[in-house]
Parts: sequence; structure tokens; C-alpha cells
Amino acid sequence: MTKITIVTDAWYPQINGVVRSIENTNRELTRMGIEVSMITPQDFSSVPCPTYPEIRLSVASYAAVARAIEKFSPTSVHIATEGPLGLLARRWCLKNNLPFSTSYHTRFPEYVAARFPVPIRWLRAFVRWFHNAGNGCMVATASLERELSKLGLKNLLRWSRGIDQTQFHPMPLEDMPFGLKRPIFLTVSRIAVEKNLPAFLDLDLPGSKVVVGDGPGREELQRRYPDVLFTGLKTGEDLAHAYAQADVFVFPSKTDTFGNTILEALASGVPVAAYPVTGPIDIIDPSSGAGALNEDLRTACLEALSCSREDAHRLARSFTWEAASRQFLNNVLIAQGRKALPRQPGPKGPASGYRALPS
Repeated sequence: MTKITIVTDAWYPQINGVVRSIENTNRELTRMGIEVSMITPQDFSSVPCPTYPEIRLSVASYAAVARAIEKFSPTSVHIATEGPLGLLARRWCLKNNLPFSTSYHTRFPEYVAARFPVPIRWLRAFVRWFHNAGNGCMVATASLERELSKLGLKNLLRWSRGIDQTQFHPMPLEDMPFGLKRPIFLTVSRIAVEKNLPAFLDLDLPGSKVVVGDGPGREELQRRYPDVLFTGLKTGEDLAHAYAQADVFVFPSKTDTFGNTILEALASGVPVAAYPVTGPIDIIDPSSGAGALNEDLRTACLEALSCSREDAHRLARSFTWEAASRQFLNNVLIAQGRKALPRQPGPKGPASGYRALPS
């Protein structure tokens, strides 16, 4: 019996790509008969992160984390984040000689350097120290794997993402969604410095701009951009409806390692405009007709207006959480030194099948 303990410093009430990826992976692993336990900030006291109080940092002892792991007796530990809980779980695994895997969800050095005066070379050294101690570090895309390999990370394994196409899907278009004139240029994002939202909000575009989400930068951006609709956080059917009413989904971030919101938009039949950086370049094939990538984001937005909603939806169908979760499980087995699962047949596409990349 495979029993996996997943340790993450990012969990509810946060809603972000890390949380959604783990949540969907857990659901699929359970369907496969895998037992999963979670160690999250909900299990401990916490304090607000400086400059970003919505993120809670766990105040946990080594003994408490050790008890949580030992109570479940996992065959494998996966550490999703480089935060306080991740550090304590890493220490336990090394002390007890239990093979473990990690994942690189966010550009940790760039995120920290944007908030605190810490030399980025120190932060990159920390990332190497943290992840290279494990038996495999999971990354979402080929371009990120190449980038991290150059920084000295080893044992890199591919773990793509999926999309819940029962929640996100095309819907009939309204004449004036949000009470605004079309075309609607929409982004869904945490409103924080690393998301590069002003690069979108400063653009001279026809129609209307909509920002769905919340975060520490929302109040300032609302003051700076009074003509932009900031809806606040949306979830469930409200979020799906917001996506489906957009004409173009704009992804201005240059720091994301994947971009789950890109898949949510595509599944809703909405073409994507983005910079040609890690994440968008791994999802949007220029020949797919599902979106436009350009160093000039305004050009990408205008080009995306003429892209096909059907092509966007078609591209999203190649990303499934079942395939991504089998890929995750395969990587866990490889990190343990166990035999990998056989490759599963499935639709061709960026997330079809699953395999581990050579380090």
C-alpha cells in the first residue's frame, strides 16, 4: 500500500495555484486507492507573513511535525513548499532516512526578493540546498526544468497540471457582461506585486478590463485604475461564469511557474494573451490558434481577439487531473527507488500520459 504524506505551507483559506494543484491531485490519488495525509498550517498556530498578511506562517515545532508524520507512517513524503513546515518535514526525512520528493511551485527567490532586501543569489543557494536534499524535485514545465537545471537543481521530474472541465466550460455570451462593453479583457489573479498586473492595466485597449481576485495590492490598484472593474474574489460557479464571459484572458505575470488560470480560461473557451515566458510558452502553441504570445502585451491582447474560442477549448481538453496525478504518483515512486507505473494511453497534448524526465 502506497501512503503519501503531503506537507504544504500553502493551504486554505488561501486560494492559489499551489492549493488547487494539491487539492485536485489528492482527489485523483484517492480515486486510485492511494492513502494521503496532509500536514498544513491549519494544524498549527500561525502568524501573518510580513507584507502579505493573507499568508499565514505556521508556528510549529519539530516534534509536532514529527508526530504528525509518524502517526500516519507514510511510505513517502512529498514537500510542496519551502516554508516553515517544509523545512521541518525535510529535517525529519533526512534524520529518518526516508526518501522524499519536493515540488517547485513558485519562483521563491524572486518572490522573496520583491518583498525583502535579500540578495537573490542567497535565495537561489537556499533553493538548491532545500530541493537537492530530496530524491526528486517536481516541476510543471519543460522550460522551468531547463531554467532550474542551469541554477544547479538536480533530479528534476515533470509534473504537469490539469483542469476541471465540469466546472470550467464555455457558456452563452451575454451582451454586456459585468454591465460593461465588449470586448472584455479579463485576468484572474492574486493582486500582489509579483503578478505584474500594471503591465495589463496600463494598456490602451478597446472595451473593458476586469480583474478577478484579491490580495495586498488591491486597494492601491483600485485607486490607480478607477476605470477597471475589480470584482474581488470569486469561486465556484461565479468564477466559471466570469471566465466564460471574457473575450480575452490576459496573463501578465512573468514569475509564475505554470499558470493554472490559463487552463481555466482555455477550458472556458477564452483565448489567452501573455508574454512568451515559462508557463504560457509551455501551454500555448502558436499554431494552436488558442491565444497569442508577444513581448508587447498589447499586441498579444489584440491578436488574441481574433483567436478561436473553439480552438481554446480544444487545447484545454488535453490537460486532465487524472493524467497529471498519475504523473505525480509516478514521480513519488521514482523518488522512492520503486518501479514506475506503466504509461497510460490518452489524448495527445502537453499533459497526456506521464513520465519522469532524466536529471
